[in-house]
Amino acid sequence: MATMKDIAKLAGVSTSTVSHVINQSRYVSEEISDRVNKAAQELNYTPSALARSLKMNRTRTLGMLVTTSTNPFFGEVVKGVERSCYQEGYNLILCNTEGDHDRMRASIDTLLQKRVDGLILMCSSLEGEKLEIFDKYPDIPVVVMDWGPMLFTSDKIQDNSLRGGYMATNYLIEQGHRDIGCITGPLIRHQAQMRYEGFKKAMIESELDFNANWIVESDFEADGGYHAFNTMYAKGPLPSAIFVCNDMMAMGVINAATEKGVSIPSELSVIGYDDIHISKFMTPALTTIHQPKYRLGQAAVKTLLSKIEKESNESVLVQLEPTLVERKSVSEHPER
Repeated sequence: MATMKDIAKLAGVSTSTVSHVINQSRYVSEEISDRVNKAAQELNYTPSALARSLKMNRTRTLGMLVTTSTNPFFGEVVKGVERSCYQEGYNLILCNTEGDHDRMRASIDTLLQKRVDGLILMCSSLEGEKLEIFDKYPDIPVVVMDWGPMLFTSDKIQDNSLRGGYMATNYLIEQGHRDIGCITGPLIRHQAQMRYEGFKKAMIESELDFNANWIVESDFEADGGYHAFNTMYAKGPLPSAIFVCNDMMAMGVINAATEKGVSIPSELSVIGYDDIHISKFMTPALTTIHQPKYRLGQAAVKTLLSKIEKESNESVLVQLEPTLVERKSVSEHPER
């Protein structure tokens, strides 16, 4: 591999002159610059990214940790992160924690040893963890996504799940439904709890009764939604509508209902949450709450870069608002 010293020898100039031309750190005459650039081209010289990062104390690389899931939601957020990194001239190293505490800690340690400029954490199954490793790297900014209260300094990007849960339930009420169930995510997770709180808020405001048989906690996965519906079905008469707290579980609910001969939406209305790309291709197409996944990814990168560039030292909370997407899985109640 060619070095600046090789270029200097071929161009008949000093190594420092070659450095100034390549790094554009000082004016060099056009004639000498042309000689240096021609020599570099002949030698197929490629600047060392490692050497440059060591000199500038910046690698222009971000690290991101996610938890594996069958839910395309995560992939759609990562797409926003990756494209934003590309547009800003940054590289992205993506690590999968698989929901394992030790693996998450090891991945964070590896990324920090690789001198990433900042970290994005999207592994909410581990929320509430005290990550002492950040005490060793106080200058590395951290952004968390879809996470509850943190026990370390970071910025936070999330959607307004309380409002989203309220919107979903209120929409069912506006369609004339009074017997409404809810399939929640794991209630130890902040976003799942907030969506359920939104459901309860809408029900209380409309003075509607809660039926314990129609409230089932699940796991945000399609299998979980499938089993949650069957649990609800086995306990007796179904509600006329269900707020399912993410689209993957809603997919499982629709599948289980179809197996039981329950027609959607004529016999049971279903509304989901997230608006993942495939939700509009379900049968029937899923009415859902749109979570701005791509913008969540963009906001995470923008917030992280503002810390890297020292534009702000205060921890911030960026909250993006959900919207309702009406499709075919909810119908008006006949008694409306």
